[in-house]
Amino acid sequence: MNPVITYSPAHTIVPTYECFNRCSYCNFRVDVGKGESIPTEEIEKVLQNLDKQLVAEILVLSGELHPLSSKRLEWFTKIHNICSLSLSFGFLPHTNVGPLSWSEMEQLKKVNVSMGLMLEQIHPKFLQTVHKNAPSKEPELRLQQLEWAGKLKIPFTTGLLLGIGETKWDIRESLKAIALIQKRWGHIQEVILQPHSVGSRQKGNIPTFDPNLLPDIITEARKILPESISIQIPPNLVNDTNFLLNCLDAGATDLGGISPIDEVNPDYPHPTYDSLSKILEPAGWTLKPRLPIYSQYYSWLSPKLQKAVLAREKTFIS
Repeated sequence: MNPVITYSPAHTIVPTYECFNRCSYCNFRVDVGKGESIPTEEIEKVLQNLDKQLVAEILVLSGELHPLSSKRLEWFTKIHNICSLSLSFGFLPHTNVGPLSWSEMEQLKKVNVSMGLMLEQIHPKFLQTVHKNAPSKEPELRLQQLEWAGKLKIPFTTGLLLGIGETKWDIRESLKAIALIQKRWGHIQEVILQPHSVGSRQKGNIPTFDPNLLPDIITEARKILPESISIQIPPNLVNDTNFLLNCLDAGATDLGGISPIDEVNPDYPHPTYDSLSKILEPAGWTLKPRLPIYSQYYSWLSPKLQKAVLAREKTFIS
């Protein structure tokens, strides 16, 4: 039997691109006060027109609002409503909107089958460089979020951003921090190894990560991380066929959510299922869809969410 590489058939909904962080490499954000919130009616129309045979996950991805902003409650309510609407249309929400309060995380657990937040890198030196104007990228805050998700029994995705000035030591220490949290709580489904790729909207002069380095980093990650964690790579950012196959040979097991647009890297379109299959199958890999929650975590969900997951499982898992 061929080894399996998984992906999540997904569609992304962005409540707002406004973000109070100003990361040097960002191709997603707009300034606070210069964006528009997506109307509920438009969200309903999008969900109504999605094909349930082709989409399982709704990725709710948002710019970050300051925790003390007067609009925080409005922002959070919109995110919660998108998740509830997605469930009502038969889709499975996965939210990644930046650091949350304990209460916010607890509330979103009720309307999400999984959630996520990139750790990026844990060394504080990045607060003097690429994260100089990004208060929520404080490493201890990100690590706290991973801990809270574990305590709340939320299936979680995190990851590292590569190519922002990190060393091999930085990468190892970040991976070790994730591994330690996983040993305590066992809730981390996937770790994304995301290479920075230059985009047309980034402000900083940060070059594209050297893809030649990725297979060795994957090998190192597989040594450090518990086997219970899948290693995910974004195929649109590893678009050379040989590099993609080298990454799989090195230990990558998942390709993440594949949707029409990569909102974080809009200059790099996602490949299609057919185009990926043409690369993977001749090389001996089987590409299979998965849900945004792994089966070992089903029991962590409320009965309502378990019912939603089992309904989608019939379509996407064989």
